[in-house]
Amino acid sequence: MKHRNFHRFSIKTAVLIGLVCPIASAEVSNGSFENWQQNTPSNWSTIDTGITLSQVNTPIKDGQSAASVTVKTATQGNTDLRQAISVINGQSYTFSTWVYHTEGSIKARLYVDGYRGYSNENLTGQWQQLSYQYTASSTKTIEVGLRFYDTSGFDGTEVVYVDHFTPSDSTTTPPPPPPPTQCQQNSVQLKLITDNYASETSWALKNQQGQVLNSGNGYANNTTNNESLCLADGTYTFVISDSYGDGICCSHGNGSYELTLNSQVLAAGSEFTNQAQKTFTLGNDGGDGGGQDPTGYYASAAGLTGYTLKSQLHTIIKDHTNRGYSALWSFIDQYERDRFFEKDNTVLDRYSEKPSTADNVNFAAVGDQCGSYRVEGDCYNREHSFPKSWFGGKVEPMNSDVHHIFASDGFVNAKRNSYPFGEVGNASYTSSNGSKLGSASGINYSGTVFEPIDQFKGDMARIYFYMATRYENVIAGWQNKSSYGNDVLNGTANAVFEPWVIALLKRWHQQDPVDDIERARNQAAYEYQGNRNPYIDHPEFVEKIW
Repeated sequence: MKHRNFHRFSIKTAVLIGLVCPIASAEVSNGSFENWQQNTPSNWSTIDTGITLSQVNTPIKDGQSAASVTVKTATQGNTDLRQAISVINGQSYTFSTWVYHTEGSIKARLYVDGYRGYSNENLTGQWQQLSYQYTASSTKTIEVGLRFYDTSGFDGTEVVYVDHFTPSDSTTTPPPPPPPTQCQQNSVQLKLITDNYASETSWALKNQQGQVLNSGNGYANNTTNNESLCLADGTYTFVISDSYGDGICCSHGNGSYELTLNSQVLAAGSEFTNQAQKTFTLGNDGGDGGGQDPTGYYASAAGLTGYTLKSQLHTIIKDHTNRGYSALWSFIDQYERDRFFEKDNTVLDRYSEKPSTADNVNFAAVGDQCGSYRVEGDCYNREHSFPKSWFGGKVEPMNSDVHHIFASDGFVNAKRNSYPFGEVGNASYTSSNGSKLGSASGINYSGTVFEPIDQFKGDMARIYFYMATRYENVIAGWQNKSSYGNDVLNGTANAVFEPWVIALLKRWHQQDPVDDIERARNQAAYEYQGNRNPYIDHPEFVEKIW
């Protein structure tokens, strides 16, 4: 994604208030934004009027409060938050801060005697750290802080939270926390054993909106750390990260994590690369089937069956946020990684991934984007598992709906073309993992079909049930937009698909149940565009409707 306006700003002269005296350790004053006077954090200054600040007590990264920064302009010369500090010639300092994006149309850029690294605006609903190591060329006063940039989709106002600038002085020590009280809800226990490099380990617990409720970092090496989390009924995602990318076991120590409720394990593990995610539900799931349900998300569908249930699910999921086609690259970079098979953090391509043996084809995120291709393995692109020709081409929001678009080998994607999914009798092409193109067999259809491997057949089925539901209001008009779409769609808003398709999809749905890959991706899609695939959360809905 290109970021607009990076070239058009100029730093304007500003009066900086609250300059600190020279300090050898270059400490940031009021780094955790605990002290405020008239909506201004002590010792901090803003440049012009492009941003306004206020004190908040949630979300916070450190202490009892954080700064809520409302960005109101696309003119970058007006969007700096700064503070002056003193540094000593020849000494090195590591400056860092944490930012929390709410919409994803603003980037933050760290300022340390000049503009440094950017935040990732696509990581919304969670804290992320910006840091820079600075070596002073002389004994002098420098400025540190942040500048805010608009990106594609900026609507003229957006909130970014900022907290925990370091190194920080000790003059703004927050008040002690209130004494602990007995948890009246779900008392969840986290046991975290660190490895030899505990400084690389961090974790966060997020609610269904993606907001971070609890988090931890800064642990000592090879220690056992216990945390008590008091949680209401609902669905949560536990995220554990390793900044180096080699997990917490077993090359450099025997780290592990375990989240429990009354001795029942909710999430556990040790071996991962950059990150592992586990989603769990506490209390009543609200969907009479044992599936996941963010609190109240499917409440209006309780007790319904048949097409009435499908229509209510449409109402629940229909108003998602369209992020645009180009933003899909960022989603793939963040969430379409192999953390489940080889766990090597390469791009997870369902048309070349070999679940039980080493892959013949591997793609590095971003660097191997298509591009042109001549053979399998050249590059990856964005596959519409529900072909875009079936709904009329580059029509939004279908064209950018991440629930049916995933990373795919460009060459194999071209082979798949717009053919229906099916089961192949005689293959004219077979990819490196066994996905096949050829004439259909045994499914009451006589045309050419594309057959993914068994590992991902249920995934495709649940994607198609999602499309039938999310676009219930328009899908009846898609039947005659393409010949292959006509073979699959029946021209109604209820059943949507031809009988042979329904039979095939239901069989794949049963044979390949929902797994952790789908659950993690469904949660990521929810955080990214604001709606869920009901058939991943509640697989029983398929039989209730079709």
